[in-house]
Amino acid sequence: MIMIPQLRKIYREKIVPELQKAGLGKNVYELPRLEKVVVHVGYGKHAKEQPYIDHVSQTLALITGQRAVHHKAKKSISNFKSREGMPIGASVTLRGDRMYEFVYKLIHLTLPRVRDFRGLSPKAFDHHGNYTIGIKEHIAFPEIQAEAIDKIHGLELTIATTAKSPAEGMSLLSALGFPFKKK
Repeated sequence: MIMIPQLRKIYREKIVPELQKAGLGKNVYELPRLEKVVVHVGYGKHAKEQPYIDHVSQTLALITGQRAVHHKAKKSISNFKSREGMPIGASVTLRGDRMYEFVYKLIHLTLPRVRDFRGLSPKAFDHHGNYTIGIKEHIAFPEIQAEAIDKIHGLELTIATTAKSPAEGMSLLSALGFPFKKK
């Protein structure tokens, strides 16, 4: 028996009819849905420290369940003290069942653990309906043991949707359970 992620099941059974009633599309394929989630960490001033790079890689693997892809600088920029070919960050792209499991865990476990969390800003949508969240401390994720950590780093989550506008993206993510601030 194949296990369907809980959030995907909720999307199919409850959210799709809700979005159709809201007039976002008559056909199921017209409705906005999650496309992918990208988790990104920039190395910043620690770009020359190999232990830090390894630590970030292990952290991303723990959080997402996938190995990280490392990115290198394409150009030398003297103001940032970076040279061409120097490591500048790592990212993981989640799709399918892993994406739905990650988003469910983000909404129900991670965001409530973020320090001084008062809701997500509704202004962080781009003009295509994608949403970006910055988390200052990676220890908010339940897979990370805070006692074993020596350096705390932040990460950025980009939730890509098939929405055509910020309003459609907002209605999709609100229906999924994202805790947005009230205006």
